[in-house]
Amino acid sequence: MNENGFFDHIKKEGIYLEVPGTPKTAIFKKRLNRFVAEVMIGGVLHLSHVPSSGRMSELLYPGAEVYVLPMSSEKRKTPFKLIAAKHKGQLVSVDSLLPNRLIDKALKKKAMGLFKDYGRHQRECTYKNSRFDFCFLENEIKCLIEVKSVTLVEDGAALFPDAPSSRAKKHLKELMHAKRNGFDAHVVFVIQRSDALFFRPNDSRDPGFGALLRQSSKAGVALSAYDCRVDRKAVKLNGSLPIVL
Repeated sequence: MNENGFFDHIKKEGIYLEVPGTPKTAIFKKRLNRFVAEVMIGGVLHLSHVPSSGRMSELLYPGAEVYVLPMSSEKRKTPFKLIAAKHKGQLVSVDSLLPNRLIDKALKKKAMGLFKDYGRHQRECTYKNSRFDFCFLENEIKCLIEVKSVTLVEDGAALFPDAPSSRAKKHLKELMHAKRNGFDAHVVFVIQRSDALFFRPNDSRDPGFGALLRQSSKAGVALSAYDCRVDRKAVKLNGSLPIVL
């Protein structure tokens, strides 16, 4: 994985987040519930926090190579946090909160052309009955942004969601409502791997989401997708990808 060369390169440019520690290689055994899994490290079974409620069945299966971070806090119920899985020779980040942190950093640095002309952004903004990841409310034009984490890629297509998601559909409905009431509205898909060629909705897993995403686009909700480069030392927000509806 040429870790040092990759890390030295991204430290010089781009939006990236460093891994806070030294991850250990582990073998995934099984998921006990949505947020706890068993992993094997050096022949010893351990519990690991899974920082995502997504199924990720193509990544987290018995025998899969994964990477976990030791967590020293006494308040934690698990001694490790699962941060990445190896899939087809590359690392895939599995932390569903990491995309929000990447976009937050990009917005602060005015690194995303879509949003560079807005004012200061806020996090965790409520509109109607939903909470959105970011918003701009200071200027005359108000804006809502929802970020979605994507880990599934098939035949070059990044796919979301990987399971039916009523929450994601609710977000789209309320973004359309916001757009009708004078807001700018955006959905940003962050693909936590580097092998995707384009993004499309996962109609086979949640056809309702795909239908609403197409409706949202026609209603003026802006859609964008970005892939990432993932290493054991850092995750970098890479380039934008086309969206196929």
